[in-house]
Amino acid sequence: MKLYYKPGACSLSPHIVLREAGLDFTIEKVDLASKKTERGDDYLEVNPKGQVPTLQLNDGSILTEGVAIVQYIADQKPDRQLLPEVGTLARYHALEWLNYIATELHKGFTPLFNPRTPDEYKTIARETLDKKFAYVNDVLGKQQYLLGARFSVADAYLFTVLGWAKALKFDLGAWPNISAYLGRVAARPAVDAALTAEGLK
Repeated sequence: MKLYYKPGACSLSPHIVLREAGLDFTIEKVDLASKKTERGDDYLEVNPKGQVPTLQLNDGSILTEGVAIVQYIADQKPDRQLLPEVGTLARYHALEWLNYIATELHKGFTPLFNPRTPDEYKTIARETLDKKFAYVNDVLGKQQYLLGARFSVADAYLFTVLGWAKALKFDLGAWPNISAYLGRVAARPAVDAALTAEGLK
């Protein structure tokens, strides 16, 4: 398999999950501005959406959207328990978290990365994210990971998105449980390997 990625972008989430699952894969960097891969290929021919991540499967078929990709990867290696079993309530709680991170956190950051966003709106976006962080901080005060004691695909996604908070100079010291969580996740060998491979360490 091949993962198309941009360092530190949301593609870091499936990159971590691929390593946690112990699957064989390669990575190829994408310049999202030029829509070219590091080999000089037209990325729009790979993924017409022009976004990362994209996972090219062994048969050449393409899967896009990070939330779908991490579920696919986890289901290839159920013994790694990166997602609870299909049909269990725990599985739906995992999907609940994936959707919350995608819609409330990930998309909440979007205006902060756009240089054309007015400063007034950036202030509102930051205040909104602060409230979401407070909720996540409360949850992580009660358990090690989002689903309890075991790391899951939802944690790979949350770790990725919270990394943007640091880059945008949010004061994460205001949320001690989040800070401790980020340290816990960063210490995992698969996460460390993904960060190193993307040049983020």
